[in-house]
Amino acid sequence: MKAILSALAALFLITSSAFAANAEGTIKKIDRSSLTLTLDDGEKFKLSEEFNFEDYSEGMAVMIQYDEIKGDKIVLQIIPN
Repeated sequence: MKAILSALAALFLITSSAFAANAEGTIKKIDRSSLTLTLDDGEKFKLSEEFNFEDYSEGMAVMIQYDEIKGDKIVLQIIPN
């Protein structure tokens, strides 16, 4: 019984980290060299190398869907507001 409960607890921890979170704000800075995006509240997000910089600019209101991996907030999707 303990083995089953331990396995279920481990499964819960693994799957709970797979859910994406959302953040809203205005883009304060986009740093191409470090592939980071900073919102006006100071929250920073990591961008992929395939990120299309031309679609977004500083001052744009956005909603960011992200996943947190090893302390880094990795952008999954950016939706203009």
